Amino acid sequence: MDPIKRIMEIREKDEKLALGLMSGTSADGISTVIVKLKGNWTETKFKIIHYRTKKYPEKIRKEIFKIFQPETGKVDNICMMNFVLGEIFAEAALETIDEAGLKRTEIDFIASHGQTIHHMPKMKKIYTYMARSTLQIGEPSIIAERTGILTIADFRPRDIAAGGEGAPISAYADYILFRSKTKSRAVQNIGGIANVTYIPRNSKPEGIIAFDTGPGNMMIDGIIEYLTRGKMTFDENGKIAARGKVNCKLLEYLMEHPYLKRKPPKTTGRREFGRKYIIKVVKRAEKMNLNLEDILATITKYTAKTIAESYRRYLPEIPDETIIGGGGSHNKTLMKMLEEEIGDETRIFRHEDFGIPAQAKEPLILTILANEAIHGHFNNIPSATGAKRKVLMGKIIPGR
Repeated sequence: MDPIKRIMEIREKDEKLALGLMSGTSADGISTVIVKLKGNWTETKFKIIHYRTKKYPEKIRKEIFKIFQPETGKVDNICMMNFVLGEIFAEAALETIDEAGLKRTEIDFIASHGQTIHHMPKMKKIYTYMARSTLQIGEPSIIAERTGILTIADFRPRDIAAGGEGAPISAYADYILFRSKTKSRAVQNIGGIANVTYIPRNSKPEGIIAFDTGPGNMMIDGIIEYLTRGKMTFDENGKIAARGKVNCKLLEYLMEHPYLKRKPPKTTGRREFGRKYIIKVVKRAEKMNLNLEDILATITKYTAKTIAESYRRYLPEIPDETIIGGGGSHNKTLMKMLEEEIGDETRIFRHEDFGIPAQAKEPLILTILANEAIHGHFNNIPSATGAKRKVLMGKIIPGR
């Protein structure tokens, strides 16, 4: 079929079935969702049909972490993993369709974020050229070919081309999902990196503030993996941190990180809170004779405190409500510490309170962004990313 004709057919449908694919900074696996969408922009209505997570095979996850690091991220490995991850993303899509009891021909489009392996939001000069850059892999052409379904992917670059940082791209969908006429809200995602979308009461899109608050699970996971030599990769429910004691001196040192003092719009990633910084923090903690429990307690408190301090420094007010999502929402110790930091000033909810499973939120965002691309409508928020204008993000690859 003529791909332009197919896009127009999808656009004209009253209801669409979309499949979202998301792999976050923690690179645990691919979160998928199938969602029924009706309308677009502020008229968007959604119903989640099915969701799941496909864990990466351990060998694949190790290869992903190799290409995160400049020392081991060789160009041939990146090139190959782009296509390998495309295959795995396609598998995740097909498995989700099967589990939902659907046929692939019933899915109108797939929205894929890919796997971010490098994000450089600061301007850098190369010869006479100034540029920001970002790189997501998980080749969407493979997804489209293996599934036969029209695929929309690679959202961030267009915002960067328009002068933005290419993140956070969630702000657009957060506005659609959580805006309120009577309450100001912070939509706080705690993935590998933590990011917030602040939506003033009765706000237009131009009033949104969104930025990365700092590390989410990245440092917690990285420290436990480093200190256990890979035997553990995360602190389940925050149980280990709960047994430790927060070290005030180490926490004070962590709070001096220069990223925390940068004004929004701003984004961050592994360049600032990845393995190099983790090793630096661990060595400092070991000189202070801190054990694993105390280090994790301090780092967990750090995540909570960076979120709270970001609200106080960079939001016009502490929001009436804060809605927490992402993997960090399952960390009971982190949630308790966040309650201690801001619980007296804002009502804390989880995405589940709004009918959105935490596991499904990020791939749901992708389907909303892709739906806007199908409708030819802008899907970035310049006040969040720093872009000079509204643009349509996402590259469209026809199916078979």
